Amino acid sequence: MYLDHTGILKMYKSNIKLIPSTNIDDREVKHFSSQADGWWDPSGFFRPLHQINPLRLRYIRDQSVRHFNIEISSLNPLKGLTCLDIGCGGGLTSEPLTRMGAVVTAIDPSEENIATARAHALNSGLDIDYRIETAEQLTETGIYYDLVLCLEVVEHVPDQSKLVKTVAKLVRPGGIVIMSTINRTLKSYALAIIGAEYILRWLPIGTHRWNKFLRPYELQTFMNQAGLDQFSLTGIVYDPLQCSWSLSGNTDVNYMVSVVRTDTTN
Repeated sequence: MYLDHTGILKMYKSNIKLIPSTNIDDREVKHFSSQADGWWDPSGFFRPLHQINPLRLRYIRDQSVRHFNIEISSLNPLKGLTCLDIGCGGGLTSEPLTRMGAVVTAIDPSEENIATARAHALNSGLDIDYRIETAEQLTETGIYYDLVLCLEVVEHVPDQSKLVKTVAKLVRPGGIVIMSTINRTLKSYALAIIGAEYILRWLPIGTHRWNKFLRPYELQTFMNQAGLDQFSLTGIVYDPLQCSWSLSGNTDVNYMVSVVRTDTTN
């Protein structure tokens, strides 16, 4: 039986209530909720994520394999690792990680996003623990994860330092956190906002706010304050001629970081 996101939403909406969070921007939640039907459309609103996702997944896999000393030739390189995907949206990252063998919990404050993610996972035969939940709520359970992902999320919350501290509480001591975001530079304003939103129309106008972008040293400061160390920074660049993304030393626009939780206190 095929289930769409509308059917899943009706099944779960009456049973799950999201506790209000002081670190959720309702404008942002509504913005992405309004596009929930299109998460798995590679030519729609989330086209840039579909294009960049293979690169992000390779980065996550390689960082995890290196950190946890896993045999990379394995068909399921992340087998046995517990993974938390914060701000999972429609599950574009959660599903491939599950196929790599990770035990994935994925959270998002949008009911519509989670409904889409659940429907797609069910139709794909994948067991993923999707939750309409905030990271702050999840810390109350006292559960830790080996690997915590926060991809393209930190630029969408009111208090970025608070989010990083919350993320740090969700990774086990010795585990790793991987985040991706956009640098606050003139180049990122020209490409990620003017180019992507106003000229190319890859994204709806208003998707990003330049003042919410973080410079790498700012993110590193937040992470160090939260007990996350061994900061590793990698840039991501787009080649318009090849329509492809690649890792780079250039962090002027998009970048990813991985860090290790060395702090053993809560």
